[in-house]
Amino acid sequence: MSLEVTVAVPFRQQGKRRLGEGEFVVALSLDRDWFSPDQAKRLVDVAKGRGLVAEEDGDLVPEFDPDNVDVPEEFTPDESILREQSTFEQALDALVAAGVDKQEAVASINERQRGLEITIEAAAVLYAKEHGVDVDGLAAEARDDLLTADE
Repeated sequence: MSLEVTVAVPFRQQGKRRLGEGEFVVALSLDRDWFSPDQAKRLVDVAKGRGLVAEEDGDLVPEFDPDNVDVPEEFTPDESILREQSTFEQALDALVAAGVDKQEAVASINERQRGLEITIEAAAVLYAKEHGVDVDGLAAEARDDLLTADE
């Protein structure tokens, strides 16, 4: 996953388990010249949303071990990682990774959404759970989507 690799690099580069957001942004924008400072800040938001980093006392702390991430020598992240995936997209990716046909999954998820009159995110999580795919981390997001759908 290139997002995880991208997030691991500043921590590995600095040899630290905690980085201020400014240090993190500088590592990605000025040190590596991978992103503009604004894009690097966006990457922080995406990484937080995906559960790769947490904010503790104003510092970013990885929720994984950056030393266990393989960083290819010529690695350069693609700007597409700056786009945060929706709960639906994450569930669909997990299903496909588990071997479920993407078109079949989308059709079944859409059918459940219509039949149960729930959000697409909730339908995707339900379908993934029915297929034994671990999407527990997405279930809370889908629940929140359900609760705010009627507002």
